[in-house]
Amino acid sequence: MSETGRTGQIYNEIQTPCYIIYREELDRGIEELKQALAQYWPRAIVGYSFKTNALPWAMIQMKQAGFYAEVVSEDEYDLAMKLGFEHVIYNGPVKGKRSFDDALKRGYIINLDAKRELDWLEAYAGTDIAVGLRVNFDVESECPGETSGGQEGSRFGFSYETGEFAEALERLKRMNIRLAGLHMHCGSKTRSINIYRALARKACELKKEFDLNPDYIDLGGGYFGGMPNKPHFADYVKAIREELLPAYSPEDTTLIMEPGTSIITPPIEYVVSVVDVKKTYAGQFAVTDGSRIDVDPLHRKSSYFYEVQSERTSSPGQSPAAFSEQEQTAPQERKTIAKQTVCGFTCMEDDRIFEMKDQPELRVGDRIAFKKSGGYTMCLTPLFIRYFPRVYVEEAGTYRIVRDAWGPDEYMSGSHLV
Repeated sequence: MSETGRTGQIYNEIQTPCYIIYREELDRGIEELKQALAQYWPRAIVGYSFKTNALPWAMIQMKQAGFYAEVVSEDEYDLAMKLGFEHVIYNGPVKGKRSFDDALKRGYIINLDAKRELDWLEAYAGTDIAVGLRVNFDVESECPGETSGGQEGSRFGFSYETGEFAEALERLKRMNIRLAGLHMHCGSKTRSINIYRALARKACELKKEFDLNPDYIDLGGGYFGGMPNKPHFADYVKAIREELLPAYSPEDTTLIMEPGTSIITPPIEYVVSVVDVKKTYAGQFAVTDGSRIDVDPLHRKSSYFYEVQSERTSSPGQSPAAFSEQEQTAPQERKTIAKQTVCGFTCMEDDRIFEMKDQPELRVGDRIAFKKSGGYTMCLTPLFIRYFPRVYVEEAGTYRIVRDAWGPDEYMSGSHLV
């Protein structure tokens, strides 16, 4: 990432804790995906996963990029409508009946995930509609240790092994409702290319076994994005093409991808300031105005991409600098600390974000920027002790607020008090 966005007085004046979206990097990720599809499977649709980060500003950028809204609840569906999306992919097991009917009426892509959705379709028997089916099959056996469900399997979609997928196909046939597509998404712990090869191969097997002719193959999301030494979009799409070609044509079949994390994680930083340093019998603690719940809400991470930005004491208006710059002048020298625990502001003892070992001492006023923090952060941030932080967008060195920090007024909005 270019450092030009972190220079000048404007950066100094941003208020922490906050998220910063670097527009140039967001656009770069979107363009990389488009180029990969143009090269390997031009007949394609991209559906952006609302659940990953549904910040309204970000949603508008996705719509302008030509992406569909990929939604999994009635609330998300209504948000897509409010934001003016004209194309929607409706997934998930908890669709609402009202929005389900509306999506059918509008001709949106609907991938069935629950038996009750088949019940709802009875009212449309014999009409000119088409739906997709989400496929549940044992991906773990083909990719050991890679799926999110592991040996316990997945709870989503219609099971191939138990015959529920075949039963769903038969029921659609009885209702004279056409199968539009196969939704193959599988949650993955590894995000490896092997997962997508397995999904694509299964789509080929299903076509042959059940004599299907779907309009689209939807391989869902879960890709790496903007990570060094990890697969890029072109690597995924190239592998998918290789597996699909024996049964599907790029000219006749639409490939659907539903990225979320791979698009929105890389361009977003979460920035906090050190507000206190404590030295106890157990070690040294740097307390920040942010929290682990804002950067790792599921408490799963063991490491972060981060940068420490230390306060200069020379002339005002200069940007924070890395420790290496900070230590160039003797008055600013910092001693090395064997272990510093960086903590959040909450009253929970487990609000410990990470440990710094054998690093220069943190001081009040220093900032820590956690990179690649856009996926499943804003949408999972709880209203615990402090409310939602600000969100800035950086563009050409200028920072503007696209969501202000919440206060009591925002928190109480919509409340009905006695």
